[in-house]
Amino acid sequence: MDPRIAEHAKIIVEWSAEIKKGDRVVIRASPAAQDLVVALNREIARVGAHPITIFDIEDASRAYIDAASEETLGRLPEHVKALYESCDAMIAIRSPLNTRAMAGADSKKMVLLSKTMRPLSNITLSKRWTLTVHPCNALAQQANMSLDEYRDFVYGATLLDWKEESKMMYVLKEHLERHSDIRFIGPETDLYAKTEGRIWIASDGKHNLPSGEVFTAPVEDTVGGKIYFDIPFLQRGKVIQGVRLTFEKGEVVDFSAEKEQDTLKSIIETDEGSRRLGEMAIGTNRGIKQYTLNMLFDEKIGDTIHCALGNAYKECNGRNESAVHVDMIKSMKEGEVIAGDEVIYSKGKYLWEM
Repeated sequence: MDPRIAEHAKIIVEWSAEIKKGDRVVIRASPAAQDLVVALNREIARVGAHPITIFDIEDASRAYIDAASEETLGRLPEHVKALYESCDAMIAIRSPLNTRAMAGADSKKMVLLSKTMRPLSNITLSKRWTLTVHPCNALAQQANMSLDEYRDFVYGATLLDWKEESKMMYVLKEHLERHSDIRFIGPETDLYAKTEGRIWIASDGKHNLPSGEVFTAPVEDTVGGKIYFDIPFLQRGKVIQGVRLTFEKGEVVDFSAEKEQDTLKSIIETDEGSRRLGEMAIGTNRGIKQYTLNMLFDEKIGDTIHCALGNAYKECNGRNESAVHVDMIKSMKEGEVIAGDEVIYSKGKYLWEM
């Protein structure tokens, strides 16, 4: 086994999920993540906790969606809910066999299933949870890398000194919370929102791993202006590219995409909350050198910002509710982030680097 896998598992158990003696741990993974699952079981056993592993297969999920009736898709699986409620910590590992399994799925069924499963998402968020990636061929191909190159990419972003990374992110959080608004300025972009009463979260590897972002939920009806997201992203099995959004009084009033505009439209029209921003964030992980169509990494890229349409995180005091939470990313190497009268980031430099 690659020794980096064991190091990855140790970070998850000790730092991210903070597994303790007696914990009941649910691991969700694909078969391609077997090595990391093995390493996690070893580390979890060492602290005296109890794991159970659920293997997810993308093509099986697609087969279920294709064959299920709307009545079936609209019914919450109570046995899964009971398992989630009974556990202390949840670890999800993305290592897909097929990244495009959902590309041709019925979008209406996908939306219905998202709405049905929302209580499970809420239960997960109430636990100690961690989402990570195990390198696999499908993700390497998606990133246009060999598997060896992709392993180096993943571990270069993940196997960091998270205590030191955390210190840096908390400096950023402290400065952002001195002010009551946020503004993103850049090419085709001038987006403003109030953040009064909201909490900025330093995402330092406790939930997402890798991590490296500081985020909040904007005051819902104060988002105004326009933004151009220049980094492509994968959603519902489709690559959406060149998104432009215009906001007035918190709502999307105009939108376009250079690629997959119909998919973007279906996201925005999911429900009332999907027309509003649930998140505004600053990426800080400079170990991530390029986008790979994997949001777990891409939204953390240093020198970027991102926004998410849809559901807001309660820990930010966000109030927007939606069945979706769709992140979109913008490079800020030619941009600025301003909070109040303070420049937080400008053209490649964070405030502590200016």
